[in-house]
Amino acid sequence: MAIFAVGAYYDEDVSNDFIKHNIAGPGWEKHQAPELHQFISSLKVGDIIYIKSAPPSSKNITVKAIGVIVDNVLLESEADTKNVVSVGRNVRWLVTKNFEIAKPKEKNNVRLNTMYEEFHPEVQKIIIDKIFG
Repeated sequence: MAIFAVGAYYDEDVSNDFIKHNIAGPGWEKHQAPELHQFISSLKVGDIIYIKSAPPSSKNITVKAIGVIVDNVLLESEADTKNVVSVGRNVRWLVTKNFEIAKPKEKNNVRLNTMYEEFHPEVQKIIIDKIFG
């Protein structure tokens, strides 16, 4: 099990669409972002994923939802992805109330990336605590 962050702003915020359709994934086609397609396909059942927003002007990471990958299915058709993402994974969203985490002091900030594995121990602890209380 690992913890991953995913952005959900594709010309507009689609966080609610992710939650409504129990899905997460990139908005770009494979030829535009092959690394994101590989990233989403590499997620494993039980991995934790959270929807985040972390603009440079903010001192916080806004967490919009936390969920878990529920199966090994890679959603690739428009019908499966509900036209929300170009490729996706099935997610059971466990926490859907927004909250903020102070951006940690770190040397190599990945917060602007669309998707990344969360390695910061303070952020990991907050995410886990939100799921398990």
